[in-house]
Amino acid sequence: MTDQLNPAQLEAVRHTNGPLLIFAGAGSGKTRVLTYRIAHLMEQGIDPYHILAITFTNKAAKEMRERVTDLTPNGDQVWVSTFHAACTRILRREAHVLGFAKGFSIYDAADSLRLIKDCIKELKLDDMYYRPASVQNTISAQKNELITPERYEKHSAGQYRDSIIADIYSLYQKRLSDMHALDFDDIIMKTVELLQQNEEVLLRYQNRFRYVMVDEYQDTNHAQYVLVSLLAGYANNLCVVGDDDQGIYSWRGANIRNILQFEADYAGTKVIKLEENYRSTQTILDAANDVITNNENRAQKKLWTQNTKGHPVRVYMANRERDESDFVARTIKQEVQAKNANYNDFAVLYRANAQSRVIEDSFAREGIPYRMYGGVRFYERMEVKDILAYLKAINNPADDIALLRIINLPKRGIGQATISKVQEYAVQNNLTLGQALLSASKAPGVGKKATSVENFAGMMLEISHYAESNSVVSVLKKILKDTDYFTHLNDGTPEGEERVSSIMELVATATTFEKESDDTSLGKFLEDVALVADVDNYQESANAVTLMTLHSAKGLEFNVVFMVGMEENIFPSYRSIEDGGAAQMEEERRLCYVGITRAKKILYLSHAMSRMQYNNVVYNAPSRFLSEVDIRRMTPVNSFGKPKEVVKSAATRSSTGNSGLNSESPKPKSTFGIRTLPQPKSTNYTVGDKVRMAKYGRGEVTEIRKKEDGYEVIINFETEGHKGFKLKSLKKEG
Repeated sequence: MTDQLNPAQLEAVRHTNGPLLIFAGAGSGKTRVLTYRIAHLMEQGIDPYHILAITFTNKAAKEMRERVTDLTPNGDQVWVSTFHAACTRILRREAHVLGFAKGFSIYDAADSLRLIKDCIKELKLDDMYYRPASVQNTISAQKNELITPERYEKHSAGQYRDSIIADIYSLYQKRLSDMHALDFDDIIMKTVELLQQNEEVLLRYQNRFRYVMVDEYQDTNHAQYVLVSLLAGYANNLCVVGDDDQGIYSWRGANIRNILQFEADYAGTKVIKLEENYRSTQTILDAANDVITNNENRAQKKLWTQNTKGHPVRVYMANRERDESDFVARTIKQEVQAKNANYNDFAVLYRANAQSRVIEDSFAREGIPYRMYGGVRFYERMEVKDILAYLKAINNPADDIALLRIINLPKRGIGQATISKVQEYAVQNNLTLGQALLSASKAPGVGKKATSVENFAGMMLEISHYAESNSVVSVLKKILKDTDYFTHLNDGTPEGEERVSSIMELVATATTFEKESDDTSLGKFLEDVALVADVDNYQESANAVTLMTLHSAKGLEFNVVFMVGMEENIFPSYRSIEDGGAAQMEEERRLCYVGITRAKKILYLSHAMSRMQYNNVVYNAPSRFLSEVDIRRMTPVNSFGKPKEVVKSAATRSSTGNSGLNSESPKPKSTFGIRTLPQPKSTNYTVGDKVRMAKYGRGEVTEIRKKEDGYEVIINFETEGHKGFKLKSLKKEG
């Protein structure tokens, strides 16, 4: 064992009794520590019957179970499972204590949503105001805090909407109880209720689980926190492993305070920090450390490695988002063609799913295979396929498949029985479905539903006429307006907002198409989209680039990582800047830390001077996270991914002109990125000019770059470092 573990890991493994807090930095081998600790406990004579290890995913539980079994005899007798699996196992045995059947049903999210819809309908409420998905989120949040319907009703007294949701919550729980069913949140909540209200049962499980270990403790919510406290309360042999710097799930109810306050909760806690990283180069770890040290609410630690220093972090400044995605595609293809790497060595990480569209397009053009992880391909997303179906039906009225997808979307009260009758009428009279819809009142058996059907058909006919003389973007906007599709999509949840973003990205795609295509017809647009989507379908391969959100990347690693969209209002997100406060910004910074530490060998950070957002061209400043990385760890690269000379700053020059840096030099400000900011009053610039701006103070012009659309003037400010300004023209003094 001593040959397999470093000193800190060995110390954690050998700590047997009493509370133990292990801060496990990214790539520090925490799974190895947990499995060896279980094996060590068994070597000390502790019966596997008394050991419980909890993880967050089935995959992690399976991996840990297999490792323990390989390390020691009887390892398969240890309870290694997720929170939900452990609680379900307990509830199956103790269901009678709570008064429901041992064979209770477990409702997944879809089952739960259907039941909530039924409750809203039973209470005769407007589901446009009380959105089922939004209500579901609210109820889930209450359960994560162990708040019952009765408590929530008291909390919502005097608040009309919340009091109505309390009524839905109450009825929902009653219906679940009547059917002997639990939803996912109930599984933990009911287990806590069982242990809190039945001392005999509590003592039985406390005696059973004398050694409790919890992985990813920074991701626990309040209900999980209470559950762990109850199970470990007797023997007090609780070991938790986690990394507060990787706490990125507050929107799911996770509470990072659980790990930061562990020492205060458990007297005599032993704290061990695993800071040696086995994954990344030292330069990548230094960049991650640079960023995360700007958070105030964290345990102090610093990642280091015995690996090589490695390559500098490569920074690319794109003109716009298409330039950025083409750069990523081009760089990957060059490395693969040069046989320096395989496609599966690369990952592209982004803050929001909508950002994948332009990357997918660039990959399709270059013939680069890719796979989505933790998300759906842009053109396969439900909401995108819905709107494309509208466009297809408008472009080709004979496209029955497209019509059938959208005829009752958003809901118009047109059920399958009505559709079947109209289809029969169409066949009998040799009509297309579109033609039959226009005369639905003539179809036998349709009855009163004919009005809804003909209204839909009339709307589609009107949009078709509109499309004959208007742009694709205009047609898209008319569809969204006439169908009120955004109201259908945005149900008040983060997922709803994400779906709206996907539709706006589709509008942005059409805008770009109209600017760059000679043929701007609707048919050509649909053809282009179909070709991209068709290429996608043939690119499922193990040897493929991985595309994913930063949230989905946690726990994974890749030789080469591209973090795209490193801009203010993108990453960090607009919401975290405008509404989130300090706590939300710290979580965004932790997300950046997670992204950086996914890279093993090479890290690219890219941003664009302008990009299309919500169908508007925006000029975002480079992300604050870029400026938090020591410039000495970074190198700018050109559009082919090759390093280029860094703009010299006052911090990298001595009075004698020496451009060298020594280890004691102060950290220079980042020079990477052109900010579109209020321009200086004068455009009469030459290198060496002294300037003054109200926002940044005094500075010196260090470089002027000629661009296709004007000039870039680089100014080194005394207090703010280098900043770039775009100028359409540059006047020369006589």
